[in-house]
Amino acid sequence: MAKKTETVEKIEREYVIPLRKEIDKVAIYRRTEKAIKAIKEFIVRHMKIRDRDLKKVKIDKYLNEAMWLRGIRNPVHKIKVRAIKEGDIVKVEAVDLPKNLKFKKAREEKVTKGAEEIAKKKKAEKKTVEDAQKKEEKPEEEKKVEEEKKAAVVEAGQEMEKAAAKQMKHQVGGKTKEPKHEHRMSLQK
Repeated sequence: MAKKTETVEKIEREYVIPLRKEIDKVAIYRRTEKAIKAIKEFIVRHMKIRDRDLKKVKIDKYLNEAMWLRGIRNPVHKIKVRAIKEGDIVKVEAVDLPKNLKFKKAREEKVTKGAEEIAKKKKAEKKTVEDAQKKEEKPEEEKKVEEEKKAAVVEAGQEMEKAAAKQMKHQVGGKTKEPKHEHRMSLQK
């Protein structure tokens, strides 16, 4: 039996989304929320998503930050976005970001790249160390020497414990002195 391999369509488009009409319909304290919802509705309509399901549209965090940059009352009136459809899900990202968000995005990408490189180096080092240990087996004499060292360490530890116990025996402290008998309290009426 031959298995069918499904090829996922990847459609990429750029849009300039007008938001002014949509945000003028709602109260001033909900404008940015409505602008984000309007972006999703626009993408659903133009990228031909079945059932007009807004949950299938994923907005990039930098696009979200660009929308919220000016606060809840004053979102941008139009924005240029890039929509990438893979299967049923559409990912939306901003094409032109403000300067501060560009720098933030570049910094985060640099950090993640550096972390990935470090992880790769550590994996490579770990593999080489394990390979070297497997290849290099110790002769019997070295094993005996190591066992003797371990025994000596154990003996030294026991001697140190004995010495500490002896010192504790001669130190003052521990129990506090209690009176030999209780003091009488005056009778209460």
